[in-house]
Amino acid sequence: MHIAIEGCCHGELDRIYETIAFIESKHAIKIDLLLCCGDFQAVRNAKDLESMSVPPKYKQMQTFHKYYSGERRAPVLTIFIGGNHEASDYLWEMPLGGWVAPNIFYIGRAGLVNFGGLRIGGVSGIYKSHDYYKGVFEAPPFDNQTMRSIYHIRDFEIFRCKLISKPIDIFLSHDWPRGVYHHGNVDELLRKKPYFQDDICSNSLGAAPLEEILARLKPSYWFCAHLHVKFAAIVNHADSQTRFLALDKCIPGKDFLQVLCFPDSDEPKELRYDSEWLAIVKATQSLLATDRWQPSLPSQGTDDFNKYQANEDSLKEIEEAFQDLRVPENFVATAPVFDQSAAVDSAPPSLAENPQTLELCRKIGIENFYKQSTEAVSFEGEAAPKGLEAPNPDEIDLDLEEEEEEPPLKQPKNDREHEETGSA
Repeated sequence: MHIAIEGCCHGELDRIYETIAFIESKHAIKIDLLLCCGDFQAVRNAKDLESMSVPPKYKQMQTFHKYYSGERRAPVLTIFIGGNHEASDYLWEMPLGGWVAPNIFYIGRAGLVNFGGLRIGGVSGIYKSHDYYKGVFEAPPFDNQTMRSIYHIRDFEIFRCKLISKPIDIFLSHDWPRGVYHHGNVDELLRKKPYFQDDICSNSLGAAPLEEILARLKPSYWFCAHLHVKFAAIVNHADSQTRFLALDKCIPGKDFLQVLCFPDSDEPKELRYDSEWLAIVKATQSLLATDRWQPSLPSQGTDDFNKYQANEDSLKEIEEAFQDLRVPENFVATAPVFDQSAAVDSAPPSLAENPQTLELCRKIGIENFYKQSTEAVSFEGEAAPKGLEAPNPDEIDLDLEEEEEEPPLKQPKNDREHEETGSA
């Protein structure tokens, strides 16, 4: 079973799929699955660009809209997590994950799915200490501040991940786990990125919560992106190893894609929900805060923590509710497709609640806590015109990791997003 891993996507789906086709032809293989490690940029129409936190010169439609409209179909099943440059209006609709286009699946703010016998988990976003203990209070329409804070990792998502007890094969993140650089060739990393020196010396590069997840879950593989550099490491645990790989952004001349071979299993190569994860979601949904602050969550190893883990009864409830754990192919367009001739603000807002999210919550037996206060808007879908061609990535600077506005209090070094200049 061949799995392709891609770093920062930045909306370059056409180029990624063309690269996969080239590899398949050159090596006479079939790639079964593509994993993308964030900055996916699922931009459906010009309106979505308003909810994407990037400098104005980078607000380009790119190529995702062709897959959303049905003009094109992803040639390989694609699973992705969110980064810090996303169309927040769209991903907000699916906090528990879902199809953003046929054959393209978003894992959610945090999630765990199965494919071909592999358990694949992930956390979206990046770490910022000033937002970590907040509730998920953001909702459309986003302002300049909330379109950034919406993609900041929260304690609640890390808490859910810590409750996983069964082995995980693959874990995805956008940000790096703090300290992972100590397990690889750090000298080579510093030759590529010399301005990492201070943060590496102080062990403050990356996300501390992801370091905790790495130590607790001990996945066989961990893939990520964000820092725009390829870096490999092997993290030794007491009884196992995690093979870590970070990849670059999708532009020519960069190490943005890697293909790995995994043993085949008797399990079908299809996307399936994970019963343990769904049981955890059901048990913890009442703890989710959707206002400014998240109440304290139970500490790992305590009785209060353990009671939220999946058990025989909760797993049985999930299996009975779902009957079939295959993820249904129930993609629904919730906003108009891209119209090249329309004004930027002409597209109506998306539906208040995504039907996929509603259906998943209904099956799990929970309420959808992520709701818009505005009424749902319906629309008649229409065929998309020929898409606007994306600008040539060779001619623009795609290093988007620019400084965010920080709150008044000074933040530690690991809270900044590294800025890289130059073009390919």
